[in-house]
Amino acid sequence: MSQALAALRVGRGTVRRFRQSGPWDLGFSDLVGSGFHVVLRGTGWLLTGDAAPVAVGPGDVVLVTSGADHGLASAPRALRGLTPVELGTAEPMAGPADFEFLCGAYRLGPGQHVHPYLAALPDPIVVRTPDSLTALFDEHQAAGLVVDAARHAWLDLVIANALRRWLDTADWPATSDPAITAAVRAIDERPETRWTVQDLSRAAGMSRATFTRRFTAAVGRTPADYLLAHRLGHAARLLRETDAPLAAVARRAGYATESALAGAFRREYGRAPGAFRRESGNNTFQ
Repeated sequence: MSQALAALRVGRGTVRRFRQSGPWDLGFSDLVGSGFHVVLRGTGWLLTGDAAPVAVGPGDVVLVTSGADHGLASAPRALRGLTPVELGTAEPMAGPADFEFLCGAYRLGPGQHVHPYLAALPDPIVVRTPDSLTALFDEHQAAGLVVDAARHAWLDLVIANALRRWLDTADWPATSDPAITAAVRAIDERPETRWTVQDLSRAAGMSRATFTRRFTAAVGRTPADYLLAHRLGHAARLLRETDAPLAAVARRAGYATESALAGAFRREYGRAPGAFRRESGNNTFQ
C-alpha cells in the first residue's frame, strides 16, 4: 500500500468541495489515477456502469482505485448522460446545500500508470471513514495551508484509511502469485538497483521465460516495462518532492548518468526532468 501511494504522488493532487441542491447529477470520467469522494452532508447515489446504484451518506467514502467512470446523483439513474465534471474548476455554490462532499484525486499524466496493487482492486469501493479526516481538511483550508505537503498528506490519509478499512472487512486475497509479488516489492523498494530480468527470475526461482510470462499475467506488463515505469516514476517523485540535483535523482532512480535519465524521462513523459520539476507546483486545492 505504501508503494502504491508513493507511485500516485507522481500525479497532480487536487481537492475540491461540492455542494448540490434539488435534482442534480455529476459524472466523473477519464481519470487516469486514483481518487475519492467523502460525503459530508445529505444522501446521494453512487452510479457505476455495471452495478445497481448504491446509496451513500455522511461518513461514506467512495474510493476510486484506478479511475473507473462513475457518477453521483440525487436519485438512482443510469450512468450515461450525467453532467460531466472536471476537478479544479469552478467554486462550490455558497450557503447550505442538500448534499455536500469533498472530492480528491491524484491525476496521473502521460506515460504514468496506477500501481498494480490498486489496479487489481475493485473499482469503485464504498467504505466509512472517521470524521477526523474531514475536520483535518477543514483546519488546513481555514489556516491557508494549501501547499503540496498538506494536500498530499490529506489525500494519502483518506486513501490509506479507506483501503485499510475495506481490507479489514473484505474477503480479498493478499496476492495471487507470491513470487511475483516479491519481485514487484523488490523493484519498488530498491529502484536504484541495476535489476535485470535474469536477476529477478533467478531470485523468484524460475526460468526467465516462465517468470516473464507469470509477471506479465499478474502485473499487466512485462518485467522490463514495469521496471522502466517504476524507475521513471521514482525519479518524477524525487523531482516533485525534493530539491535533489538531477545527478542525484538519476542515481537514486537507477540511471548511471543525468543524460540517460533525461532521455528516458523525455520519452516517457514528453518533457525534460527540469520542465517537469518547474510544472510540479501547479496543483489545485479548493
